[in-house]
Amino acid sequence: MAWREQGETAGMDAKATILHADLDAFYASVEQLLDPSLRGRPVAVGGGVVLAASYEAKAFGVQGGMPGRRARELCPQLVFVPGHFKEYQRLGDAAIKVLEDYTPLVERLSIDEAFADLGGTTALFGPPRAIAETIRARVRAELGLPISIGLARTKHLAKIASQAAKPDGLVVVDPEAELAFLHDLPVGLMWGVGPVASRRLAGIGVTTIGQLAHTPGGRLERLLGRALGSKLEALAGNRDPREVVTGRRARSAGAQSALGRKPADERVFRPVLRDLADRIGSRLRSKSRPGRTVTVRVRFADLRSVTRSLTLPAPIAATSSLAEVAEDLVRGVLASHPEERTITLLAIAVSNLERHPRVQLELPLGLDDDARRAGSRKSTARWAADRAVDAIRDRFGWQAVGYGPVGSRILPTVPVEFRELAEKEL
Repeated sequence: MAWREQGETAGMDAKATILHADLDAFYASVEQLLDPSLRGRPVAVGGGVVLAASYEAKAFGVQGGMPGRRARELCPQLVFVPGHFKEYQRLGDAAIKVLEDYTPLVERLSIDEAFADLGGTTALFGPPRAIAETIRARVRAELGLPISIGLARTKHLAKIASQAAKPDGLVVVDPEAELAFLHDLPVGLMWGVGPVASRRLAGIGVTTIGQLAHTPGGRLERLLGRALGSKLEALAGNRDPREVVTGRRARSAGAQSALGRKPADERVFRPVLRDLADRIGSRLRSKSRPGRTVTVRVRFADLRSVTRSLTLPAPIAATSSLAEVAEDLVRGVLASHPEERTITLLAIAVSNLERHPRVQLELPLGLDDDARRAGSRKSTARWAADRAVDAIRDRFGWQAVGYGPVGSRILPTVPVEFRELAEKEL
């Protein structure tokens, strides 16, 4: 067999030591844990938009990111709950702690999933499958939550195995039959293949990972872009040399916003970039980690993404300064691609982070980039204003105060607390 649930012969999975653990329908499962009357009922976290759905809701076609009105049409008996974000954080941390009881090599991906390398701890705790079964039992008994686990030789296979194990299961990939396991599965299970990429691949007759593996790399790159195309070509061919990395110091902070299909117009991208800069800047300041390099990513309607970066002479974390740099970079992207009239995603990342940087005050020379020079009078004034905003938000909540068009726009449908759980770079 290419894979087995719960049982395999001794030695067959000797090299399958990479574990991927994923809490099932995490946010909705937590709500059902907190309110037993919700168990067995279709539950959605959110309101105007579905942030997460229980398996009972998913059976009706309800999915995360779906408008609340559409979700209610699909499932009239759907129960919406506002969300308990502190409980999500607490229980997510507790689940990761269970993994860390069996190996120090744990790489957390998000609030509810992580990789672990069990290769060095089998002498203490037994074979990898036994460790995985113990972890699942402990998470269920101690936290009351279902968790699915994939066990394989590589990170990519382990992650796909955990998806195949859902809900609340364990799948072990036989190292001697990896391609047989991988190639019959749908491409949508692959890392990086979302609904849009799946539709594009289906358009050329590619619906399984095996069909993807036999598609020329050049064709994939033309269809999906160079970065994603080359990445999927390697993963479909079962080439994944990545190791589990732990204790990694944060090297960047980023945020992104999916836009649907919007005109490539300043009236569209400017408020979005201001919002992203606001989210990133507040995190940088809370950790005292300003950064020198600002990178933007613009995704067009055909899924192609273009990135541009600028490295500054001194690190910045001021919201307005980050936004202005990002706006200039996006204008440059659009100027170099005048044929592109539609954008679907915008992202900002700040890297080359510094801890406790020294800022040298500068004379007011009236330079064009004064606002971006950390020691200028204008920049220090922006920093003081940002810190005042941060203090108000710490006391009264994120929505208590904002910046210009960002602060005055309609309140977002995705709560700030939910976004903060998802944005874990810092």
